Amino acid sequence: MQEEVVTKVLLVGVDTGEEQDFEYSMEELASLAEAADRQVAGVIVQRLETINKALYIGAGKVAEVREYASRCGAEEIVFDNALSPSQVRNLDRELELPILDRTSLILEIFAIRAKTKEAKLQVETARLQYMLPRLVGLRENLSRQGGTGGSMSNKGAGETKLELDRRKLEHRISELKKELAQISRTRETMRRRRGQSRIPQVALVGYTNAGKSTIMNRLVEQYGEAREKTVLEKDMLFATLDTSVRSIHTGDNKPFFLVDTVGFIHKLPHGLVEAFHSTLEEVQYADLIVQVVDFSDGHHRQQEDVTIRTLRDLEAADIPRIVVYNKADKCEMQDIPKRRGDCLYMAAKNGCGMEELLELIKEKVYAELLDKCFLIPYDKGSVSSYFMENAVVIEQEYRESGQYIRVKCHPQDAEKYKIYESGD
Repeated sequence: MQEEVVTKVLLVGVDTGEEQDFEYSMEELASLAEAADRQVAGVIVQRLETINKALYIGAGKVAEVREYASRCGAEEIVFDNALSPSQVRNLDRELELPILDRTSLILEIFAIRAKTKEAKLQVETARLQYMLPRLVGLRENLSRQGGTGGSMSNKGAGETKLELDRRKLEHRISELKKELAQISRTRETMRRRRGQSRIPQVALVGYTNAGKSTIMNRLVEQYGEAREKTVLEKDMLFATLDTSVRSIHTGDNKPFFLVDTVGFIHKLPHGLVEAFHSTLEEVQYADLIVQVVDFSDGHHRQQEDVTIRTLRDLEAADIPRIVVYNKADKCEMQDIPKRRGDCLYMAAKNGCGMEELLELIKEKVYAELLDKCFLIPYDKGSVSSYFMENAVVIEQEYRESGQYIRVKCHPQDAEKYKIYESGD
């Protein structure tokens, strides 16, 4: 069996002192490189007061990077921040190796992970939008006269190759956006249908690899309507990109829709947020957000901050939220599961804390239920059946004048059937 060839990369970062935890950012860049099937061959860090506008790194550092890349066998050079088109052009010329930045690396991971048609369209849109201004930055390399043959020949012999490439990209982006708009309309129809059912929607959000998919799978396996509908769970960054919606039936007429969303990350490219907007929109419509945190990660506080900032960007920061500190077993924390207010310490992989999480979710999304008593005539059996299926029945009794039930029900149902309300 032939051994798989892995591309070696050299990581380069600039520490200006502005970033709160620069070392963590570089560690995460290494994890991203591995997630993109690269092998980190070396790391170079430079401290500068300000970024070099032409080369990102200092002019004197370029030779050191080139020499070290040759010595460690690096085939690509990956920079920790987003590079401008001119910086990519200049570095490419100086280093004579393929140049990637953090954004292009994340885009590549998304391209590898995308499985559904929607995810593939979203990733392609983000990648083309990222490439478009970089065509302008590469004008010197791409600006050459177009030929006289081919389907584009009627545009004139003087039109540059760059202009043709840009036009093709813009046309493709327009096509992709139309396709995504159609998928978004379908998603909106499904969302509206779920909303009409008055079943609450609960969104799992958090940093990539915090355990969102594991939590969804444990809940689906125990309480799902279709228990075989689990999602991919794997110990890697961005294991899943597709938003999955599953119906959770708890057995006490307190069902809810559970939504698993794409994971967040430090410096998540704006183009990806924009391209995945229709998918991430599911968070905006949630009745409750379950923020999942990898409690075993030494940087979990920074990751929590990233999640909060991303929720703010999505205009979802005001939605009721509970925090799940997952993987607490790896911290040798005693007496888990443990609840502290709206926070729960648990270990989803082992199934530890799943019942407590379910109760916490139900407590929050069904907090508005009203405690009501009804006396329903026997010829109104459909009303009794409705409450049995859509409310939490606390007590029931068959009386001479009808069926007496005490329930916790939705305020709209209490209003609709108030003519049967009993003073008991």
